[in-house]
Amino acid sequence: MTFLSSLDPKDRKLLIWSVSIALGMAIVAGAFLPNGNNNDNPLPSTYLSGRHGARAAYEMLLTAGYPVERWERPLGELAATADSSTVVIFASPFSRERSDIKAIREIVERGGRVLATGFLGGFLMPGEASAATRELQFAACKLEAEGIDPLSGSGEVWMVPESGWSVGNPAYRVDYSCAGQPAVVEYDWQKGHVVWWASSTPLENGSIARASNLDLFLNSLGPREGHHFYWDESLHGEVRSVWTYAGGPSLTLLWIGLPGVGLLVVLSFSRRSGPVRDLPPPARATPIEYLQALGSLYKNAGAASAAVAVAWERFRRHGTKLCGLRSQKLGAAELAALIRRRFPLVGDSLEADLAAAEEAAWGETVQPRQALKLVQALHDYEKQLAEMATIRGQMLQRIELKALARGRG
Repeated sequence: MTFLSSLDPKDRKLLIWSVSIALGMAIVAGAFLPNGNNNDNPLPSTYLSGRHGARAAYEMLLTAGYPVERWERPLGELAATADSSTVVIFASPFSRERSDIKAIREIVERGGRVLATGFLGGFLMPGEASAATRELQFAACKLEAEGIDPLSGSGEVWMVPESGWSVGNPAYRVDYSCAGQPAVVEYDWQKGHVVWWASSTPLENGSIARASNLDLFLNSLGPREGHHFYWDESLHGEVRSVWTYAGGPSLTLLWIGLPGVGLLVVLSFSRRSGPVRDLPPPARATPIEYLQALGSLYKNAGAASAAVAVAWERFRRHGTKLCGLRSQKLGAAELAALIRRRFPLVGDSLEADLAAAEEAAWGETVQPRQALKLVQALHDYEKQLAEMATIRGQMLQRIELKALARGRG
């Protein structure tokens, strides 16, 4: 009896080839796909037992009686119930989503305590002061204790820093540093508290038992009594939903097999190698249409603060350049004082406008009309400073010419 005799011979042959190729790809995928639970995986996940995993730290907290659990759902759900008893661990998260930044800020503003590590960990925190490290570190660095906070008395700590921290804000307190760069920083934000590490090394399986790394980890979490601890895995790609139950190896094989099946269908039934004639070129939008589309995008996203942030950063760089400080990152008060000394005739409301612009650049609730006024004000100040700098340069040039003339006479 012929296999699937009801099918046309050509269709039967295509089906057999498709099933054979799918089985072959499944075997190859099972044999050669890398194992994520090994020493080469740098992700500090509580599910991994490799050198860089964090399973030992998580199980240690459970054994020590800490009320800790993994958080694998959207952060907005956790932010809605956060209070002063909430402690959240973000070990090297990878996300730049505005929703995640907003949820973390809400957790802190409600009085929660947060431990974040790495560059993106600092980027997600309120203030977003993380920066790229000036020197690459390939070996563990023995951190130098600084400050008088209890966290800086944790003892001898070893870390491989992967990021830096901009410490221009006096609220940021450096507890440990490596080669002059901040490695452990803490600060208060409204009702909450934030602790940042330059990397996850002290809590990883291969390093947590070294020196006093464990003491730093526990001191960063704060007291056990009266707190509930959440170890975030949602920003490691482990967001739980209804579709989670359909995941796993079967979903992986499905994604691998679908392109192969589609390719077979195209090769089997396509009658042409390309289109009969060239497609018409897409119409380009006029500049005004582009501006309208960009304005609608900012309006729908409620991102008026982003426009203020761009204008503020442009003005800050232009102002420091005119004052002879190219690489300095100054706050509104410092920048206003510097400009006032250099250009005394600038507008009387300079200090108030710069403070409002800096606050709106980091805020979330600035209104579009207020944002437009701030951007226009910064633009006007930029024009004033440029005109004053031109006049000042001409006056200095005339003084120099007169001095040369007197010297020759």
